[in-house]
Amino acid sequence: MFNLKNTFRSFKYYNFRLFFFGQGLSLIGTWMQQIAAPWLVYRITDSPFLLGLTSFVGMSPNFLITPISGVIADKLDRKKILYFTQINMMISAFLLAFFYFKDNGSINYGIILLLLFYNGLMNAIDGPTRQAIIFDIVEEKNDLPNAIALNSAMFNGARLIGPSLAGIVLAKWNEGVCFVINGISFFTVLIALYFMRLKIRKKTKLNSIDFKLEFKEGVDYIFKNKAILTILFIVIIISIFGMSYYTILPVYVKNVLKKDGGIFGFLLSFIGIGALGGALMIASIKNISFLTKQFFFAGAMFGIPLILLSFTKTTLWAAFLLLIIGFGMVSQVSIGNTLIQLLVDDNKRGRIMSFYNMAFLGSAPIGSIIVGFLAKENIIGIHKTLIFLGLVTTISSFYLIVRKKEFKKLFIG
Repeated sequence: MFNLKNTFRSFKYYNFRLFFFGQGLSLIGTWMQQIAAPWLVYRITDSPFLLGLTSFVGMSPNFLITPISGVIADKLDRKKILYFTQINMMISAFLLAFFYFKDNGSINYGIILLLLFYNGLMNAIDGPTRQAIIFDIVEEKNDLPNAIALNSAMFNGARLIGPSLAGIVLAKWNEGVCFVINGISFFTVLIALYFMRLKIRKKTKLNSIDFKLEFKEGVDYIFKNKAILTILFIVIIISIFGMSYYTILPVYVKNVLKKDGGIFGFLLSFIGIGALGGALMIASIKNISFLTKQFFFAGAMFGIPLILLSFTKTTLWAAFLLLIIGFGMVSQVSIGNTLIQLLVDDNKRGRIMSFYNMAFLGSAPIGSIIVGFLAKENIIGIHKTLIFLGLVTTISSFYLIVRKKEFKKLFIG
């Protein structure tokens, strides 16, 4: 049963409240840019493949720099790392806006790729650190699963608000205004970081870290822990063959539904509604066994609506299916994150969460390229691509269900 006090119990921590609201407001701007950038790319190129390439370039740093980002999160001051990454992502957003207005909306595609790659580079360092710092700001560690779920709720609340605002801005103004708003939004998280009171971590010089040794230690730790290894495997499958549907949504909205950017943002907000509902449900649950069961079925809850979406040509029915997709998606991703954080030793938390980011975000560029290629009309087209993605995602649930007893023993003995 949904218990309001239990669901929001991590708000009793001063640092968590600052982190939640500062990061939450900033993420609204981030989501506005994530809607505006692909819409801009498709508007100026009219190419599903280049749309996929854009997503690939933006997310590829999550794979490329994993060997160092997790080590940095474990060894250096996490608060200072977030200052660095957030400021650089803010600069990237303002540069996108500058070049957009400089060229009157006909921004060079190469500049978009370069700035999105730079933003992705910063995000690849930011992600593991942002997830690991939750452990630092929640004093009672039995509240850690709740804090992780609320962090997911914050992310998906922004996913609900950001696309809706982006749709309004795209309808009334243009993509450049979305980039400006995103740049301004970073000030909220920077202010929150300034006022957070965290224990000072042991000082370590960057040039004194043996990255190769530290990385190898993280890899060995994963392969010795079957639970973490299994979760990461499922997240990779979901990321490549499930999350990549997002890449071709602009094509689906424009070519199948025959709608504009405003409807695109409206539909994406339904993903946010479903994801937010899923995150709040997870936050209200204390029973780890129940969360594990939800993890088993989330792939099917995500995949079956994707298959149905391929046959849908009406906006309202698409919105309903995207709501279910959002719920299934956050169940898979958030519960996987929670289970890993419960299992991992704190001195390896940054490294293991960097591998989680690599599985979740680093694998996504592969899916983006595959989907961008398959969705071309002379290959299999958008309808069959959505069916293919839904089938693979659903099969991942069957894999977990078949291994249910073995898998649950890894968590509850």
